[in-house]
Parts: sequence; C-alpha cells; structure tokens
Amino acid sequence: MREDIDEDLAVTSYATAQRPGDRAFQCDATAVFTAPDGTRAYALLDGVGDTPAVRSWTRTAARRLAHAAAESADAEAGLRTEYGHYAGDPARTAGHGLPCAAAVVAVHVPGRLLSVAWSGDARAYLLLDGHLRLLTEDHNARRATDGGDRNLITACLGEARSDEETEQIWGHPAIEYLRGPARPGWLLLASDGAYEPHEDAGHDLAGYLTGDPRTAAERLVDDAVRRAHELSDPYADNATAFVTRITC
Repeated sequence: MREDIDEDLAVTSYATAQRPGDRAFQCDATAVFTAPDGTRAYALLDGVGDTPAVRSWTRTAARRLAHAAAESADAEAGLRTEYGHYAGDPARTAGHGLPCAAAVVAVHVPGRLLSVAWSGDARAYLLLDGHLRLLTEDHNARRATDGGDRNLITACLGEARSDEETEQIWGHPAIEYLRGPARPGWLLLASDGAYEPHEDAGHDLAGYLTGDPRTAAERLVDDAVRRAHELSDPYADNATAFVTRITC
C-alpha cells in the first residue's frame, strides 16, 4: 500500500472514449457508480480475448466492480469483493477458461480520500501541477522478468489465484492498491491499447489532459490507434480511456 496522494478532491466531470482498433469486438468496458452519500467509483476493464462472450462478461463485471467499490467507499475493498466473487466460481477453479479482464478502479469519497486498486495491466495516472504520475504497476511478465512479454498479464479479475499464490509465481500480489488525499488535477484510467502506442512512441499522455474531458479522451484513443498503425507491427488493440477532471 502507498499513501502518497495529497489533499482533498472533488470530481466535477468525466468521460470515456473507446475504439475497437483491429479487433472484431470491443472487449474493454468502463462503468461509474455513485453511492447515496456521493462516493463515486470509476472502473475500467480490459477483457482478455476477442469474442462476444468476453465482451458481455466484461461489461457486466465493470458494473459490478464500480458498484462494489462505491458501496465499500474504497477501491481495494471493492476489487477484493469482486475478485473473490469470481474466484469462488467452481468452474474457474476447475480451469474451464471463463472470461477474465485486467481491472483498475478508482474511488473518490467527497471531502476525504482517493483510492485506486488494480489487477492486471490496466493503468491509472494522475496529473498534478503539470506532472503526470503513473499510480499503478503493471501486472505482466515484463514487470516480473527483464525482457518478459508485456502482453502476458500475471493477474486479472476472473483469476482464481490468491495474493500469496500470485506473489510466489510472479513476485507481486493479485491485487495492489494505494489510497490517500489528493490535490486538484486529472485522473486517467487506460487500457494497454490506449497507453502502449503512446509509450512506444515516447509521447507524453499529459498533453491530452486539458480542456473538456470528452475531447481529451477522444483525442487520446484516436491517436493511440493511429500510432499503433504507424509501428513496424501495425496492429491496434482495443483502446479505452476514462478521463476525470478533479478540482477542490
């Protein structure tokens, strides 16, 4: 756990943008849920695979995750609730290959804390005072091993392994999280199809986080697909960006 986000925040607006890239189906999904006390959760899932079944499951799982996180008023608690829900399915423990997804969720409790939790390589960024900070650490083979395959995720929502089992195999738990107060800025949640092409091109995502959140999200994913097509292996993954502007 890291407690290193500064001061209180209030969310004023948000938007999601998605592009299918070169996949047949859009298997990323986002969801927002606001609890009666104003606590709001934002979830982004990057489904593993390219089928209607994965697309349907990921959309449902994103809604469940946002609801659980907002009701818990904490990203980690919400993600653990849903991780346990899916891990408890006997069909998963039997290895039947049911859908799963990289997941990241952020929760804002008005006047209090921002918390973020993740399982997989979906990311959360925070732009403060012109400096973009990556809040998450990818759960993939590249993190676990120098030169490892970044497309091999080492944890995800829908996996049945415990924190301890995942740590023994990959060197990190199945779920990681941070929480703390925050200053005004921008919060970005992104699937790997949205951030990797920019990262590969050495392009700073901070330049997109300005003005209207919807315009920012649309520009980010449009450029991600374009940059992916410009690479030597021109394949564009599903690209999804969730952008939230935060103020005091």
